[in-house]
Amino acid sequence: MTLDKTQSERQAKMQGLQIVSDPNIMMGKPVIAGTRITVEHILEQLAGGRTIEQILEAHSHISREQVQAAITYAAESVRIDHTYPLN
Repeated sequence: MTLDKTQSERQAKMQGLQIVSDPNIMMGKPVIAGTRITVEHILEQLAGGRTIEQILEAHSHISREQVQAAITYAAESVRIDHTYPLN
């Protein structure tokens, strides 16, 4: 089993399939299940200063748990054993 498959399985199990990736939806980017809202979009909104409450107001069809799952998915995705210089 490859590291990528192991990581994907761990992420899917951890998120309870709240975050999914389908090549036919948003070019395969990870999205909140049942939506076209990407993990990337959630992170961009948070990085831009929006609160979780503001995201939920803008996307009333998703839950706080789904937003949290997107954040957790992203954190797990960058958790690696390698360090990369920022220069």
